[in-house]
Order: sequence, then C-alpha cells, then structure tokens
Amino acid sequence: MANITGRKVLMIIASDKFRDEELFESRDILNQAGARITVASSKVGTVTGMLGGTAQVSLDIKQADAADYDAVIFVGGSGASEYFNDPTAHKIATDAAASGKVVAAICIAPSILANAGLLEGKKSTCYVSQKANLLSKQADYTGNSVEVDGNIITADGPNSSIAFGQAVLKALQQ
Repeated sequence: MANITGRKVLMIIASDKFRDEELFESRDILNQAGARITVASSKVGTVTGMLGGTAQVSLDIKQADAADYDAVIFVGGSGASEYFNDPTAHKIATDAAASGKVVAAICIAPSILANAGLLEGKKSTCYVSQKANLLSKQADYTGNSVEVDGNIITADGPNSSIAFGQAVLKALQQ
C-alpha cells in the first residue's frame, strides 16, 4: 500500500457542477494513502456535483496558497469552466508548477492549465471538447486517458478518475 502520510493536496472544484467521480474517486485513492486533502472552490460550504453528489468546501480559492501544498488538482465537470480565465486559479497553478509541485487536471480542467501557460510543449490530454484549446496553447495533445509530463498530470474525464488518482499518488511518492 502506498504511503504519502503528511503530504498535503489541494483539490479545486467548481462551485456548482463539478464531476463527482473525478473528485470522489481520486480523493479516495489519496486519502487511503494518507494524504491530507483540502477542498477549495469559489464558494465555501456544500457544493453539488453533476451527478448530485455533494462535497464540503473548506477553503475559498482566493485564500489558497500553492506553497501550502505538495500537489494541486483541478477537478473537471461542466462547472470547472468558471476557472478557465480566472487569475486566482492561474496563479495557484503557475506558483505550484514553478515550485516543482504536482499540478494535475482532469476532464475540461486541463484548459485551466493551458490558459495559464503551463501546457506549452507538454504532453497532455483532456476531455475532447477542450482539445482545440489545448492545441491553440501549443500543448502536445496525445488523446491518452492519462498523461504525465514531469510534474504535470492531465486526464480525459470521469472514466479515467481512478487512473488519474493513481498517477497523482505515484507522483507524490517521488
């Protein structure tokens, strides 16, 4: 069993319509390995996923500091588009990447990383609706279910949630 006890992970979800599996399945993998997870969003309190699941958000994204975490994960779902051009989300992602921390995004959320300038020349993947955006930002789009390029991890959607969580776990073990 993998052990990342004490490692701190920030999971950023939409204030409405995050993708349930992408949060819950990947969070469970990290929790079981001992990670300390903080869920952040633009709204604190209870938020609802696309499939009706609920999550407790304890941190406003505006209060989040990448320096406090070993990994930053952007969860997808249709609501994640609220962060596509959000300067706060971009700063968290770029600060984490600049510090060599794990930066991960799944489903449509890789567009947040692309728009922040983090995917240029990087092998990456995303939900098919965001492929053109990644290509326009000079990402090396592969179309694979999960892609790892250095400290950047991207995945294509809910069917890849477990593999995505496992990739983040593996990166945190290094």
